[in-house]
Amino acid sequence: MSNGPMSANELNGLLRTLWEAEGRVTESERLVRPITREPIRELIHQIQGLLFPHCSTGNDGYREYHEGLQVELLGQLVWTLTGLIHRVTPHECHAPLPCPELDGAAQKAREFFVQLPQVQQDSLTDAEAGYEGDPAARGLTEIISTYPGFYATLVYRMAHRLARLGIPLLPRMMTEIAHSDTGIDIHPGAKIGLHFFIDHGTGVVIGETTEIGDRVTLYQGVTLGALNFPHDQEGNIIRGTKRHPTIEHDVVIYSEATILGGDTIIGHNSVIGGNVWLTESVPPFSKVTTKSTIALRTRQEPIS
Repeated sequence: MSNGPMSANELNGLLRTLWEAEGRVTESERLVRPITREPIRELIHQIQGLLFPHCSTGNDGYREYHEGLQVELLGQLVWTLTGLIHRVTPHECHAPLPCPELDGAAQKAREFFVQLPQVQQDSLTDAEAGYEGDPAARGLTEIISTYPGFYATLVYRMAHRLARLGIPLLPRMMTEIAHSDTGIDIHPGAKIGLHFFIDHGTGVVIGETTEIGDRVTLYQGVTLGALNFPHDQEGNIIRGTKRHPTIEHDVVIYSEATILGGDTIIGHNSVIGGNVWLTESVPPFSKVTTKSTIALRTRQEPIS
C-alpha cells in the first residue's frame, strides 16, 4: 500500500467497487429515496407532543395557544409525514412535484392522523398499566414522561398503524429509533393489546409475528422470538409465517425469560418466572419457574 493521499484512479476504483456491491439491492428498493433518522425522530417528538402536550418539552401552554397556530402545526406534520411516505415508497419520480405518487402518500398520511385519537387512548391504557404495576410511580405524567417502556410502546403503536397502511421502511425506522433510545426492540408488525407494560425494559425483544393480549407485563430482558426459520427447497427463508409466540391476556413474564416459536402459546393468567426457557405451550393459570437449589454453607467457607 502506497503512502500519501489516494490518487484519482484509486478513488475511481473504490467508487466502482462500492457501486458494484450495491447491485445486490433489488431494483424496486433502489426506487426508494434516501432517508435519515433525524426527520423521523423529530416527527415522533412532535406527534408525542400532540398526544400528551403537558408531558412533552416545548409544549408549555399548548392548549392556550391560538387554535389557528395549532391547526397550522398539525398541517405541517401531515405534510412532513406525506413527504416521508413519498420517499420510502418506490417510485420513478425524480422530484416531489409533480409526482402522481404524492397523492397516494398524502392519503396514507391522512389515514394515519385520523387514527391518532385511538393511538392516544391505547397509550393511556399503557400508562395506567404502568402506574398500577409499579409502586415507585407517582402518577401518569411520570410514566409518560420518563418510562422507556412507555416510550417504546408508544412509538410501536404509531409505527404499527403505519405498517397496517402498507407503508414500507418507515415503521421499522421508527421502532429502531426507539430501540436505540431505550434498548427495547419491538417489531412494528407485532400485535399488542391494551394495558401493556414493560417495566425497566432494557433488552426486551418482541418479534414481528408476536401476538400479545390485554393486561400483559414484561420485565427487562424478555425475548419473544423465533425458534427457527423455515426454508423453501432452494434454501431461501419463507417469509410471512407465524414464527413468534402468542401471549394471552393477563400474563406476567419476569426478567430474562425466553419464549420462542410460532406454535408456542402462553395461556391466560399465567406467570413465567425469570430466566425460564420455553419452546412449548403452557395452559392457562400456569406458573413456570426454573428450579433453584438452596444449600447452607459453613461460616468458614469463602463467598464465591
